[in-house]
Amino acid sequence: MSGTSTSDAIVVGAGVMGSAIALELARGGRSVTVVDKASGPGFGSTSASSAIIRFTYSTPDGVALSWEAYHRWVRWAEHLGVDDHAGLARFQRVGMAFLDSPVMSTDRTTALLAGAGVPFEVWDADELERRVAGIDAGSWFPPKPVGSPEFADDPVGRVGAVFTPDAGYVDDPRLAAANLAEAAAAAGARFVYRREVTALEHDGTAWTVRLDDGSDLRAPVVVNAAGPWSGALNRMVGADRDFTIGLRPLRQEVHAVPAPPALAAGGFPSVSDLDVGTYLRPAPGGLMLVGGTEPECDPMEWLDAPEDAAPNVTSALFEAQVLRAARRFPDLEIPLRPSGIVGVYDVSDDWIPVYDRTALPGFYVAVGTSGNQFKNAPVVGELMAALIDACESGHDHDNDPLRFGCRATGLQLDLATFSRRRERHPGSTGTVMG
Repeated sequence: MSGTSTSDAIVVGAGVMGSAIALELARGGRSVTVVDKASGPGFGSTSASSAIIRFTYSTPDGVALSWEAYHRWVRWAEHLGVDDHAGLARFQRVGMAFLDSPVMSTDRTTALLAGAGVPFEVWDADELERRVAGIDAGSWFPPKPVGSPEFADDPVGRVGAVFTPDAGYVDDPRLAAANLAEAAAAAGARFVYRREVTALEHDGTAWTVRLDDGSDLRAPVVVNAAGPWSGALNRMVGADRDFTIGLRPLRQEVHAVPAPPALAAGGFPSVSDLDVGTYLRPAPGGLMLVGGTEPECDPMEWLDAPEDAAPNVTSALFEAQVLRAARRFPDLEIPLRPSGIVGVYDVSDDWIPVYDRTALPGFYVAVGTSGNQFKNAPVVGELMAALIDACESGHDHDNDPLRFGCRATGLQLDLATFSRRRERHPGSTGTVMG
């Protein structure tokens, strides 16, 4: 196959981010082509997301963005505006208990939530144990390697939690991306699957994106939403030459285990537990998903390329994450064989994403998103469309950062928070909690 297809914008990546961006660009009147190496939308890092909807971020704009996005998820069908024959992803409102930790103090957490108008409750240790069946409110901070003698130490105190009742999770993250792609297609976007980008060139007027089948895509605007492949795409054209924030692919595992019977019987919230280094959420069939929060005592598996990731869950990570969860929930029965999924995250230096233009004309990025930005995708599509419209009309976003108005909450986002040229945020948790 050969030939050139022309549009107003090319989005590289059909995950939840790329599909959301394509939807909003198409709604704004642009002709859009989306290209992805997979066979359909959401088959990359999106499909490995735990899809937790939470509001506990380390910056005011991070909290505001997640709270605005919540209002899209609770009105998902309305946001899409189309019927998808495959069905719609569903938001499950179960709440989240964000346990006390020196990494992110209760006072700081509640101040950020209050600033964005997010409802919350503060639980002491006794209330935590009353509200979450079978939980041990002990504190073992900092997290210890599970193979060390110190891991068996007695607790050094007790923890409470900040509870956000509107938090929850989306039951099928890949389907959510497919819903967005379906809505984007209905708005006129075209999706090209099973094709890899082999080169990009700019001739002073527009970009030519060369694909591995010999065909070309041409447009004045390119958006890099390629997930863990985004760093390589930036390097292909030198788009990252003025970035002060680096991007790296990171292999991650999330494990599925049976929830303790008492916990499963009454239903339970998601739990973010920086005290021991895990997070968990309910899953269908009486299960719960258990992931890690990158405690300093554990090595992280950085990759040169996403394809280098070993595809199967490992006993070592399964034991590290599930044994930590069992410390918090002593009645948790640990299966003999690990079960779960492997994903590759696109991680920035401070775990805060980059939503920005670049120094190259018409080249934009929505990168560094994996692990904690799934929930924000519907609004990221809107703010990226607004950013592209402004910059393509001559706005100097680098020197006069755009402010984005949130229509559901009335909040304002300072997009400088997500700049490619920012200093590493000093208040970031440095973990998937961002």
